[in-house]
Amino acid sequence: QVQVVESGGGLVQPGGSLRLSCAASGSLISSYTMGWYRQAPGKQRESVAAITSTGSTTYAYSVKGRFTISRDNAKNTVYLQMNSLKPEDTAVYYCQMRTSSLAIWGQGTQVTVSS
Repeated sequence: QVQVVESGGGLVQPGGSLRLSCAASGSLISSYTMGWYRQAPGKQRESVAAITSTGSTTYAYSVKGRFTISRDNAKNTVYLQMNSLKPEDTAVYYCQMRTSSLAIWGQGTQVTVSS
């Protein structure tokens, strides 16, 4: 019953922007750490950004200054604002809801950065 669903992916040119959304149901995101991960073909899944229940954020070095993770508790939604996109940002992006014991993953949304 607890689910997270990503949306907002698509094709964008280098230097462009995109905002990903992660809508949760069955639980309140305010109680959990939420994160964004990505996986490119042939690559391991990697952490992109995370936000704790208290609002602390962390980012992968490769996206610092370009990506921003945020949450809207009223909408039970987490966002990933992606600016100055690069071809190497191309990947399937996944949302994660994490407790100390388990993680819930979304289905992923494709982001392609290409000219």
